[in-house]
Formats: sequence, C-alpha cells, structure tokens
Amino acid sequence: MPTPLHAERLEAVHNALRALGARRVADLGCGDGDFLIRLAADPDIDHITGVEISRARLDALAARLAEGGPQAQARVTLRHDSLIEAGRWIGEADCVVMVEVIEHLSPAELVRLERRILHEARPPALILTTPNAEYNGRLGVPAHRFRHPEHRFEWTRSEFRGWARRVAGRAGYGAGFQDMGGVDPEIGGASQMAILIRYEAPGSAP
Repeated sequence: MPTPLHAERLEAVHNALRALGARRVADLGCGDGDFLIRLAADPDIDHITGVEISRARLDALAARLAEGGPQAQARVTLRHDSLIEAGRWIGEADCVVMVEVIEHLSPAELVRLERRILHEARPPALILTTPNAEYNGRLGVPAHRFRHPEHRFEWTRSEFRGWARRVAGRAGYGAGFQDMGGVDPEIGGASQMAILIRYEAPGSAP
C-alpha cells in the first residue's frame, strides 16, 4: 500500500504527463511498478516502457501486470537493464520519467546518465523526482543520515534546481520545478520534481 507521500508524488508526476500530452512514456528505474501500473490503467497512455535493473522486481511487476489482464499487458514493455544503459529503450517516448531514482547514483553515474538520456536519446521531455533534504528533519531523519541507506546523496531545493538547470541548459532543454508532499513555505515539500522540456519540442516552454 503506497504511503500518502508516495501517492501524492505519483499523482503529481501523472498530472505533469497529462499537461505535456504524453502518450508514450518510458519509466526508468520502475521498481515494483507502482507508477507503471497506474499508467497502464490510463486510457490516454498508448504505451509504457519500464526499465529496471533488479530481475526480482521486474518479475514481480510482470506478475502484477498479468493480474490486470491482456489489455494492460499489451501496452507495456518491460526491459531488464541498468539506468545508464536505459537510453537504448527510450525509442519514441514522448516523456521519460524517473521517480525517486537519481539519488541512488554516484556522481560519475549521474554524468553518464545525463549524457545518455539528454544528449544521445534526447526525449521531448524528462520528469525527475528526488527527496528534498531540507525536509528530512520534519520526517525525523538525523542530520548525518539519508532517508534510505541506498541513497548516494540527497539535495536541497537549491542544489537540485541548480543541477537540473545546468544539465538542461547544456542539452538544450528548459526546466520547471514543483514541490510535493506537505509543502511548507520555508522548507518546501518532502519531495521535489523537475520537468525538463526540449526547446525544439512542440509546446516547449516549461
């Protein structure tokens, strides 16, 4: 059962996809598939490609899709691959989505991901969410720890927005932002989202 924060995050990303008019979506680091299952039930989404490095999680997702019947399965393609190599499966996706994924990467991997997705695959849009480190105290997370032991970093809003604007600018994208999850005027929300839109793509002003 998704937590209220997770549910709010998925709703925000889904709404962003609707606003973009995206019909073909690539979900990188799709995990057990909470967001992918949600998209598979949306009649306005024509196809979803899910990419996940964990074979066990991918198998669990395939089982969940089977429960949804052949219609849902027909609109989904699952790929077993790393995030860095996921660019090869983006294809004709209108938007690439990475929900709470980038914080699991090392700095070197983040640079490679930027190159593979924004400079080589070049999708019309990319949506990223990541924890907001400013909110950790509100969640009871000690200052010297991350929210999850597998996180390699957690950024403040200024750090995330600075990074997103830099990588977007280098690749010819614009960047917009949204706070999510118990938003406080001083520290933002528990999670944060960046929407990167390729300048030459239709309707490209985030």
